Amino acid sequence: MEFQYENSFDIKEKIDHSRIAILPIGAVEAHGPHLPLGTDNLLAERLSEKLAERVNGFVLPTLPYGQVWSLRNFPGSINVSNESLIRFIVDIGESLFKQGFTTFAMVNGHLGNGTALKEAARVLYETCPEMRVFYFFYPGMGKAVAEIQETPSAHATYFHACEIETSYMLYLAPEHVEMEKAITDIPEIPMHADVTPTPWEAFTETAVLGDAKLATTEKGKYIIDVALENMVKLVRGEG
Repeated sequence: MEFQYENSFDIKEKIDHSRIAILPIGAVEAHGPHLPLGTDNLLAERLSEKLAERVNGFVLPTLPYGQVWSLRNFPGSINVSNESLIRFIVDIGESLFKQGFTTFAMVNGHLGNGTALKEAARVLYETCPEMRVFYFFYPGMGKAVAEIQETPSAHATYFHACEIETSYMLYLAPEHVEMEKAITDIPEIPMHADVTPTPWEAFTETAVLGDAKLATTEKGKYIIDVALENMVKLVRGEG
């Protein structure tokens, strides 16, 4: 169910039957030559729709901007601060709680949003203690990725416009992928990038962190299905 297309006369009764709100959160940033700037928004939206189908939840309008400090200097990237993102999410969460929702699931498509989402969830834990709040970023993907990835990751945590994220897009939003433009770029990421602020232009000119040419729909589906199943279990209180 898409929340924004409901009307005010019917929505209260529908919330009474489904108290689960799902918020896709993404970003606008460089994703190499083969993926669009809104890749993280598309992934968050499509995954949110699949989650909503499984748990009978409402999909909220996408929050389309994220904290993209690391890529802010690349053409097309739009950055918002963690502080802005936290406040925005807290306001949304508190509004949902007042409307009667008891579960607020954020489906994040951009790793850089992680800190803000966690902090917002902590605030909501205090202000809306009767509402469960989740911040999902492909839970359980690590094991699934290790089983099918053909090239080593450029970084132990980051994945970006690479074999993995491009596979997600081929599965969830294939109409926005230009595989003929996919490239291989596995940069050497210095150790200090993990312990001091390091803009990504210091080690990549493309914003691609891997071999996007190896992406397939099948790989994307395998990993996304694992993450989706984990999200469903958590929302249902089974995890």
